[in-house]
Amino acid sequence: MSEAVIRVAGLGKSYVTAAGLFPALKGVDLTIQRSEFVAIMGPSGSGKSTFMNLLGCLDTPSSGDYFLVERNVAHMPGDELAILRNRTIGFVFQGFNLLPRMTLEDNVALPLVYSGIGREARREKGRQMLARVGLDGYALSLPARISGGQQQRVAIARALINSPRLILADEPTGNLDSHTSEEIMALFEQLNAEGITIVLVTHEADIAAHARRQVRFLDGFIVSDTATPVSELQPC
Repeated sequence: MSEAVIRVAGLGKSYVTAAGLFPALKGVDLTIQRSEFVAIMGPSGSGKSTFMNLLGCLDTPSSGDYFLVERNVAHMPGDELAILRNRTIGFVFQGFNLLPRMTLEDNVALPLVYSGIGREARREKGRQMLARVGLDGYALSLPARISGGQQQRVAIARALINSPRLILADEPTGNLDSHTSEEIMALFEQLNAEGITIVLVTHEADIAAHARRQVRFLDGFIVSDTATPVSELQPC
């Protein structure tokens, strides 16, 4: 039986602006099952970034419900929400967000700092995650000494450190050339094949083609939700 990792119903988000209340998201309904690979698409201002912030529990909805692994997090207390987010979601951003003066193993292990795990155990876990993304032997390197593609692999390793059930990736290939982008997408496909649910924001059709499902936003609404047959998926 399928398990819904994400289920939103009537999800809305409005912001107060100088011109008045602006509805960025307007009553969205969407369910994403365990082990799905979903691309979120749409032009600037379509609501896709607002939607991803809500999915990542980085913002709170103005209306509606959001169930993350069957727990309604729309109005969950902050401390409880932070714990659930840390245990359930791994984040990958366009800008990598690595700390320049920390080694790669320490960057990867950063989410474990508040978990009560000792420093050496954290570093060992960091090295394991680096090996998982093909960077074995880079543990003591600094971010400035590796390529952009390698930095994104480090960011993915960091996202994996708490064994998340869900990875949210916001334009993860936006700063990479086409060849490196394909390598990163191959890594996402591998992680998805291992059972991790992946939701990825992109404005690039060739990147979205790697996902088995494409959800398109426009003016705060979902305007299309299509599945790509396995035979038509973009090869890596």
